[in-house]
Amino acid sequence: MAGKIPVRAFICELPPGPMTLAEEDGRLIMAQFGARREPAWHMEPSPLLRLACGQLREYFAGRLRDFDLPLAPRGTEFQRLVWRALRAIPYGETRSYGQTARAIGRPRACRAVGLANNRNPIAIIVPCHRVIGADGSLTGYAAGLPVKAALLALEKTGVFPG
Repeated sequence: MAGKIPVRAFICELPPGPMTLAEEDGRLIMAQFGARREPAWHMEPSPLLRLACGQLREYFAGRLRDFDLPLAPRGTEFQRLVWRALRAIPYGETRSYGQTARAIGRPRACRAVGLANNRNPIAIIVPCHRVIGADGSLTGYAAGLPVKAALLALEKTGVFPG
């Protein structure tokens, strides 16, 4: 499509390690742990990517609780429904997969909620780390359970234990 703005990406250095941020059409489409580069991406920081990186740094410093960024996570309608529910979980609180399923009006969809949680393309900003097992146990996290535990500890104490 002629004139389409390409995906721009930027690698943001954060306390747990690098995070790749990507935007398209002025909205954040990805925030994933690790340094990732795709051939079609323009690896240059746009104003939005700089803002996102700055907000993430403020979050890790314990000074930011709510992100104010335009988001456009790519996924199915059900996944986007789950991701909106994740954004409603307050800073410092957790929900189980069952509670999240009930919050979206699909009380029997615990497993589907877990799969959508796993496919969240915008880590931290869409706080999938706030979803835990019904018994309070930490369950899967793309960056690993130690990072998930550290994120939850940050939200309880204001200090990232890295």
